[in-house]
Amino acid sequence: MRSLKVSALTIAATALFAFSAAAADGPGVSYGQKISEADVKALDIDVSTSTGAGLPAGSGTVADGAKIYAEKCVACHGEGANGGSMYGPMHGGIGSFVTPKRKLTPGSMYPYAPILFDYIRRAMPMDSPQSLNDNEVYALTAYIYSLNGLVKEDAVLDAKSLAAIKMPNKDGFVVDDRPDVKAVRCMADCTKIKP
Repeated sequence: MRSLKVSALTIAATALFAFSAAAADGPGVSYGQKISEADVKALDIDVSTSTGAGLPAGSGTVADGAKIYAEKCVACHGEGANGGSMYGPMHGGIGSFVTPKRKLTPGSMYPYAPILFDYIRRAMPMDSPQSLNDNEVYALTAYIYSLNGLVKEDAVLDAKSLAAIKMPNKDGFVVDDRPDVKAVRCMADCTKIKP
């Protein structure tokens, strides 16, 4: 009985090695194809929201942003970005982030201006994300920040001017220094947490 088990095991091992060797000599398993440099470049759209590194070339005006907004954004975000059928307003609430009655908008909430550009570029419009070109995204960002009073109505935003916008809530965040988070604990002149 023991020799039968040993024989069966030997046959199984030999077959496994034989098939493995045959598979190694062939073309192998093919899962997809090598990605092209153009495809990699199309996916490389991240922006460092705190510094603006990675913002693309291009520019957009508030006036152009208003036109694009009316065409591609109003259905969800409402006339004048006052809130629509699906989402709340895109302006106002500055200073309310640290109060019990927060009004969360890009102007009241974001600590860095490039966050809005990055979000619009990656995720909007909701029904066709990444369909806007960079100039359209700059224009929409300019329009929304204009409604929030953060840029003038005749503003032209590009990588340099967008990264230079000082957001009202820049200091409204505190470092999450719990033991499971990799962050530097504030030791002097720290932002106080308000109840």
